[in-house]
This record gives sequence, structure tokens and C-alpha cells, in this order.
Amino acid sequence: MSNVLRLALVDPNDASRESLKAILLGMDSIWLEADCSRYEFFPDIVEQTTPDVGVVSLDSNPTNALNLIARITAESPNTALLAASESSDGQQILKAIRAGAREFLTLPMADEELSEALDRISAAKFGGGGDRSRACQVIAVAGATGGVGSTSAAVNLGCVLAEEPRNSVALVDLDIALGDADVFLDAIPDYTLADVVQNIGRLDIQLLKRSLTKHSSGLYLLPRPVELHDVAGIDTESLRKVIGLLKASFTHLIVDLSKTYNALDMVAIESASKVLLITQLDLPCLRNVVRLMMSFDETDGLQEKVEIIVNRAGLDAGQISLKKAKETLGRDIFALLPNDYRTMVEVRNNGVPLITQAPKAALTQAFRDMAARLSGAHGDDAEHEGDDAEAGAANESRWKRFWPGHPKAKS
Repeated sequence: MSNVLRLALVDPNDASRESLKAILLGMDSIWLEADCSRYEFFPDIVEQTTPDVGVVSLDSNPTNALNLIARITAESPNTALLAASESSDGQQILKAIRAGAREFLTLPMADEELSEALDRISAAKFGGGGDRSRACQVIAVAGATGGVGSTSAAVNLGCVLAEEPRNSVALVDLDIALGDADVFLDAIPDYTLADVVQNIGRLDIQLLKRSLTKHSSGLYLLPRPVELHDVAGIDTESLRKVIGLLKASFTHLIVDLSKTYNALDMVAIESASKVLLITQLDLPCLRNVVRLMMSFDETDGLQEKVEIIVNRAGLDAGQISLKKAKETLGRDIFALLPNDYRTMVEVRNNGVPLITQAPKAALTQAFRDMAARLSGAHGDDAEHEGDDAEAGAANESRWKRFWPGHPKAKS
């Protein structure tokens, strides 16, 4: 479980409730579990959803609101309550604190004020450090072209991360037409991404987790729809909600993208803390890496999230040298996955991950090394950052020099 706080809100005033919801939905540190327009219904909502935080607006009926705070404090002590009001009257603040509110917030609420209050509650609930305080790491896995092994990379990385007891890991197959992550895990899921999207308005964290398929490795899978006609029901807004719920539920979320870089893929890329771009050392793949990086340049901060992963490294036939590829791309290679065709064919056909089929293989160790680096276990990232910064000024000219139709950079 990450340190995302689950929150429920009650405010009979439609305008202020919608304003609060807009602020809450824009915060990565919380998941809005429920909102309510009636004080009398809120205790049942708290009992059913067991949120970490409850926000109670006082202004519609201060007496009823204060009684509500006292009742929930007594009946649901694990839910930290925040009182909110347009009034900053000292007596009302004192009454709210005496009733059991942890914090008092003034409406209209400032983002910073709410964030600071939630940080204090999070620190009290999860502690100032340690495993429980980790935010969810979202890793989008993309391919430079079809057939480069991006799905096998996503699945095996997920299984390796799930080996670590302190991790909880989910994998979403976002190749919604032709995805096959379930095949790699020999899984027959009861529910798919289409089912979750269809019921997103009624889902909470517990129901979502029960909708996922758990593999023996510990990895949770949310597969692509079974029927092609179900694809149409998945839109960007519903996908954002699914990602939000998953971020609140897991320490790691891996999203296996399609090869079309459509609107859904871009939602996942924007939500990601890392984008792993899988390529091979051949001309078509490297040209596509350049093309994609040119497009990523157009979005602030996106290129810095991208890490280049070379798959099937060591395949002699027709490969461009690693040195030449690095010179062309103007950036370092984050990880090399060695070529082991026979093992990968066995893994795919048997529907088992590398950690089960070939735990001592060099390819399996490469995935473990990559997972450790992504989790910050290695200290060599800082060294690479220096190299990347030095190369940054030359990146644009190198992209364009490698792509036809652009004037060559002057030497």
C-alpha cells in the first residue's frame, strides 16, 4: 500500500462541495473515496468505506456538523477528521477541535493549506519514513516498434518487483485491442479493464483489488478487454480514475502500452514517474526512438522521465554497435537485456515468468538489476544524470541529424 490517503467528504452546499472536490481530485496524495451532501448519511459512508480522512464542512448547519464530528470520532477513530468553514471564529474552531477534528481549514480552501494538513495526517498515520510512506511508482513500458519485447519486459519486471515482500505491484495491459499480458502469465481473468471502467463510479479500493487477477508471483493483473467492441467504452477520463485508484492501492504500477501512442497511452505516460522505452539495436528501432524523443520534447518534463532499454543485446546479426547507438541518441542506455531467444520462447509458451522458468539466467538477473535501479537501490543514477546533462545541449541537433527532412546540424 502506498501513502495515498483515502478521503470522504460531506458538505450540503453544492457549490463549496464541488469546489472542494476539484481541489481534491487534482492531488496525487489522496483518493476521493466518496462525497456526500447530507450529514445524516455520512456515518454510514464512513462505516462502509473506512476512509483515512473525513472532511466535514460546518457552514450549512454548524450544530449538526459538530455533532457529526463527535459521533464519527467515537465510532470510527481510525478516520482523521478535518473541519472546514468560511468562518474563522475562534469559538467555532475550539468547538470543532473539542469535538474531535484534527485540523480546522478555512473556506475557500487553499491548495497549500489542505496539502499541509494532509501531510501531517499522513505522517501521523504512516510515520515519517519507512516502507509504508512510499508513494506509488508508476512505470509505463513502451516499445519503439512492435515485436521488440515490451510486454515481456513489463510482465517480467512486474514479477521481479513483486518478489520483494515490501512491494505490492499491479500491471495494466493497455494494449486494449491485441494485448497478451495474460498469456505471459497463463491467466484466465474474471474481470478486465473494460469491466473496471464500466463500474468505476461504484468502485472503491477494496473492490478494485478484488477485480484484479493475482499471479503466484504476487503480481496483480488488469488485462485488456476480451471483446473488441468493449474497447470503445474506455476513455481517457475513466482511465485516469483507474490509475488513481491503483496508485492508492499499490507501491508500483506498471502500464504496458500499445504501439499506437494514442490518447490512452499518453494518459499513462503523463501519469508515469518513469517511461521505459524498449528498443533493439537496429536502424528501424533507433529511428523510431529518435522520432519519439522528438515528440516527447514537446511536453515539458517528459523526456527526463524516459529511460532507454535495449532488448536482445548481443544478437550479432545486423545489430548496430552500442557505442554508435549511444552516440546517435545523445544519451545513455539505462539497461541492457541480453539476448536469450530459447529461454524467452519457453517462458512465453509455458505462460510462466523468468523468475520461475529460469531464475538463474543472465536475462533474469538483468531484470533484477533493472528493478533495483528503478527502486533506487543503486547509486549510479547520479552519475548518469551528469552525463545526460552534458549531452542535453546537443540532443536536439542529434535527433534532427538522424531524422530525414531536417537540416544537418553544423559542426
